[in-house]
Amino acid sequence: MAAAALVNTSGGDGAQPDDAALRRIVQILAWDEGSTCGRNDLQTLRSLHPRLRELWQATGDAAAQVVNQLLHEFNALPQLVKRGTWGYRWEVAPADAPLATRFAIRTSIAVADLLRQGELRRLRACAHPECHNVMVDLSKNRSKRYCDGRCGNRAAVAAYRARMSTSG
Repeated sequence: MAAAALVNTSGGDGAQPDDAALRRIVQILAWDEGSTCGRNDLQTLRSLHPRLRELWQATGDAAAQVVNQLLHEFNALPQLVKRGTWGYRWEVAPADAPLATRFAIRTSIAVADLLRQGELRRLRACAHPECHNVMVDLSKNRSKRYCDGRCGNRAAVAAYRARMSTSG
């Protein structure tokens, strides 16, 4: 979800996100509570922006190539780590790695899981013709069409008006 939020910081116009937009993304990263976000993290997030957008437009092979490049570039090193009473879990980035590095690796692993499960189609663009946002469809039946309720409502209103204009 945070990856989609990062991709959506440009609104699809190809512009790079500003520092304020990137800082909002950092706030979304709930798994990194207490992490600090430095200037290098912002630069890394900015460089990830177009590469992550590629994942929403890619087929399986192209997505796998992007994922592999990111995992290699950020030195992903999966390990089993014991987390208190939760037991062991996979940790794919060192705890002391910069925030943007952990984000890049975790996003790559998540997309790799989608590829492995044949679920890359869950990464999709909003169906509203005027919206350039992307989303992750986590619905059980893979039916999510709009990035948020606003786009869904705009589409419903447009469809209603179209029906009324033809019936009246």
